[in-house]
Amino acid sequence: MTSPLVELHSTLDRRYRPEDVAELVLRVLDPSLEPRERAVIERAARHSHGRRGYASSMGDDFARPVGGSRQLAATARLFEEPSFAAAAADSPSALAAVASAAGERIGWAHDRHDFKADRLSRAERAAAGMDVSKRQYNRRFRALGRLAAKADKLADEQDLRRLLLIGRSGFASTITLERFRADPAAACFVAYFAARRNLRREFSLDGRDNPFDEIAQLLLARCEANQGTDWPMVASVYGRPSILARLTDAQRGEMLGQWTSVMHECGQRLERIWTSTPFDRKSMIVKRGDDSSTWNTVAQAYNGARAGWLACLTSMGALDLLDAACPGKVMRLMAADLAWWHQASGGGLDPNTRVWASLPSPWDVLTGRAVSTRADVEQACAAANLNPHESGWTAAPATHQVATFEPTPELVHGVTVADPVWASLLRRAGVFSGRAGGARRGE
Repeated sequence: MTSPLVELHSTLDRRYRPEDVAELVLRVLDPSLEPRERAVIERAARHSHGRRGYASSMGDDFARPVGGSRQLAATARLFEEPSFAAAAADSPSALAAVASAAGERIGWAHDRHDFKADRLSRAERAAAGMDVSKRQYNRRFRALGRLAAKADKLADEQDLRRLLLIGRSGFASTITLERFRADPAAACFVAYFAARRNLRREFSLDGRDNPFDEIAQLLLARCEANQGTDWPMVASVYGRPSILARLTDAQRGEMLGQWTSVMHECGQRLERIWTSTPFDRKSMIVKRGDDSSTWNTVAQAYNGARAGWLACLTSMGALDLLDAACPGKVMRLMAADLAWWHQASGGGLDPNTRVWASLPSPWDVLTGRAVSTRADVEQACAAANLNPHESGWTAAPATHQVATFEPTPELVHGVTVADPVWASLLRRAGVFSGRAGGARRGE
């Protein structure tokens, strides 16, 4: 039987409801909880699947890329090599290795895969000792092209999912089981707070709810009461300056490097998307043909990394570095119906969008092709009537209020539905979707 701590660790790269994580937290901490602590955690745990007797209509995982088992099976069949089908279908490098191994038999290679220009002629095939018909040769050549393309696509999709997780819950998904088990108190805080950060966005005019609630506060207090708390693990999901101050200089420097690396990776992806299909930078409203799901996923990861980067600079007393270079935030694309709702409700353009539109692109600043200093950002914020510190443009927020726990609503594409059974029926029917049976990937 899987231990509660191992099951709790498995939630880090998934999308468990906070209620279900709270139930696991109770099982992990059971012997050491005081009655008051138990009562606070029970506020969430009483709504868990196990207590309710039925599951939520919403999935408990983020979408995972489909592996290359179909392409491997086709390659194994065409080349009459069963071992090809046994390769790791979820590993892009394994798919590429099979393509290379099979390619040696027919003169195919990753840099010689053009169907028109790189196929061997009949004489070349005969000289190489290939006793196959032209039709069979062509089928094998095409199969390897599809396998190689799948390897590239799978690697890209896995990178995108990794960035989605970083944008949602920091570096929680990178924590090893060994490290997780070594500090149960910190593990419980990390898992619960990650679940709170992973909550789906509700379709409304309000911003996201504060993920730091009364249960997270209690679990963090238990960490603070321990002498040997793994604070870098806590900081991987809750990188506030007050937490980072507990790290050593080397640990803060390592975390600063991790966030910087993510910012650069996201910047490169955002630039590629922007170059292929530029958006209306002044409004950031989705139009037909825009890949809003990918843009918003990467933008969220970039903004999360930027906030972590600023928090590290704050904790190190190094915010003066912004005087030389201060890359701005990236705005998410907004659905036209939500933008209309804002306008009909008397609202206007988000002032953060005005700041974004007036500054150089962050990817240009990160690569040194453009200059954006703290003074530039402050001037843009002043023009949009924003406080650059409080709005997160030049500093990480120092404090926040503690939220009151509220049960997770059943959502169908961002719209609350009271009954999970009814929600399941609406989801299968494609209600609110905009296309038959469809779903918004960013939900």
